[in-house]
Amino acid sequence: MIFVVAGAGAWGTAFSVHLARLGHAVTLVPRRAEHAAQMAAARVNADYLPGIPLPAEVNVSATPGSLATADAVLLACPAQVLRETCGRFAAAPVIVSLVKGLEAGSHRRPSEVIAAVAPVARVAALSGPTNALGVARGEPSAMVLAGSAVDVALERLQQAFSGATLRVYTSDDLPGVEFGGCLKNIYAIAAGCCDGLRLGDNTKAALLTRALAEMVRVGAALGARPETFYGLGGFGDLVATCYGGWSRNREFGQRIGEGVPVADVLAGRRTVVEGYRTADSFADLCAERGIDAPILREVRAILFEGKRPDAALAALMTRGLKRESVGRGSLG
Repeated sequence: MIFVVAGAGAWGTAFSVHLARLGHAVTLVPRRAEHAAQMAAARVNADYLPGIPLPAEVNVSATPGSLATADAVLLACPAQVLRETCGRFAAAPVIVSLVKGLEAGSHRRPSEVIAAVAPVARVAALSGPTNALGVARGEPSAMVLAGSAVDVALERLQQAFSGATLRVYTSDDLPGVEFGGCLKNIYAIAAGCCDGLRLGDNTKAALLTRALAEMVRVGAALGARPETFYGLGGFGDLVATCYGGWSRNREFGQRIGEGVPVADVLAGRRTVVEGYRTADSFADLCAERGIDAPILREVRAILFEGKRPDAALAALMTRGLKRESVGRGSLG
């Protein structure tokens, strides 16, 4: 098949390498023309994925070429530039989102933004517990590909993306898979704060358990299916991002937990911490819908209101006591 990958960060580059390994033709389109020229000449993404050579099947270009000949475009850009990026590829017949964040202001999921910009295109989302370097190296991984329905077109993409080192499952719960990908980044910031405060395994295990409960409750209230959050796009991605040493969101939270001001952690970053803006957007969305999300509220207070991480933890620990009720959609 013929694919265009828009966005040459670590993940867009890694997935291009994976697709080429499977024998597909790939055009990787960086956001900046100078970055495209650099990668085309060096045949490596020195800025975001050093040490991984680009296969000959990966064509690096500042322009996508004719979208009419592509089977699908994969968008691997930050959530806050998705609308602009999608505008360049709106003529594509199929658009797959690799984005994990809500659009600021509108609170729209990536697929909703894409549908608004490219109303004719078929839209899907690919998510799961995948570190870019691991996928590029061919470490065995699994993901979930979600669409509005599991039909022949989605299964064709499933086959195209799957191979000996990546197993792809399908889902028709597009909102659930996208919400899981957004929420896990916020909870990874909280997990990083625990690491920075050196609180130990008990604290982090409790946080992840309650974060999963909150993820189910928030997602179900927003129209997703509770069981989706126990899969690769929910629990799987949550665990990987909260524990992975490579996780930008976890590392961001760790530095805040160590006492570094949020503005200083953000200053001069080359890579985007998706959970930062998404925490603000998701907290607003929950407030608008009357959804109880105490961990989300406390993370937003740390990031945007100057609350100390230890004070946020104390607020969570001293909430009113309740019974743990575990079951379909009932984690409270």
